Amino acid sequence: MASITKEIEMEILPFIRIYKDGSFDRLANSPIVPPSLDPDLETGVSSKDIVISQDLPISARLYLPKLDQTHLQKLPILVYFHGGGFFFESAFSHDHHRYLNSLVAQAQAVAVSVEYRLAPEHLLPIAYEDCWAALQWVASNSINSTTGSDCQEPWLNHADFKRLFIGGDSAGANIVHNMAMRAGVESLPGEVKILGAFLTHPYFWGSDAISGSEMDQPSASHTIMNKAVPNFVWNFVYPSAPGGIDNAMINPTFPGSPSLAGLGCSRLLVTLAEMDVMRGRGVAYYDAVRKSSWEGEAELVQVNGEDHAFHILHVYNQSAKDLIKRLASFLK
Repeated sequence: MASITKEIEMEILPFIRIYKDGSFDRLANSPIVPPSLDPDLETGVSSKDIVISQDLPISARLYLPKLDQTHLQKLPILVYFHGGGFFFESAFSHDHHRYLNSLVAQAQAVAVSVEYRLAPEHLLPIAYEDCWAALQWVASNSINSTTGSDCQEPWLNHADFKRLFIGGDSAGANIVHNMAMRAGVESLPGEVKILGAFLTHPYFWGSDAISGSEMDQPSASHTIMNKAVPNFVWNFVYPSAPGGIDNAMINPTFPGSPSLAGLGCSRLLVTLAEMDVMRGRGVAYYDAVRKSSWEGEAELVQVNGEDHAFHILHVYNQSAKDLIKRLASFLK
């Protein structure tokens, strides 16, 4: 009897397995869950899925908190980019859906969680282009809003486009940085400006040693990812990146990278986890922003005893609840 076992080409465990025939298995995805127009029983948040672009294609999950019918004030708007190393997870996953329900309820914000295309089917920089197109689409709704007309997307009629935020976790936080840098150079429709950006456990890496960084982390057996994974993942999702692991999109503090003074937002919040192997990179990024001539307001929050993406994976833990509360406060 012939063997039906496929030969393995490479693995990034516990995330993905690639076979020599070109097929692959994503091993770490949380289940996809549907949205719910009926308010979530725990948070009161409603959600729905929309298509942003048929051509690219790009979709998103929208979240709307329970509205006080007696005080229909405009709400801040959050454009969110999910994590997953650019090659797994989804805006429609159980983990991110549960997390955004909680964040939207506490922040009393409208959220647009972007479903961008993933590697290896779509290598970077495609995800960056998808997310920029999504951000442009959100901002374009402001044009109708300022003329007194309804937005293209009805739920965005509740949004205050003067309070536009972007946020993300892990690879999504990397996207946040790169969207903010691009917004510092290219304008958004309707002259919309990004008020604030939050980066939770940002995926930054590089060949240069970071003082007080990776060498101080616990052993790989105690962390979600060991020190080899961030480098390996970047080469996997963006093999043609100019400069490789020192490309400015993954290593924004590398000499010769564009000045962080160009960040196109007014407020910045960087949140890190003590056990995260990439924590030191986040500290170095925050320090570099502070030392640049950027004129905004930056804040750093570090959570002891926790690992990468703990607030997504363990949303009911007290430390996760505290962090989500802090992010909600930032959006308010």
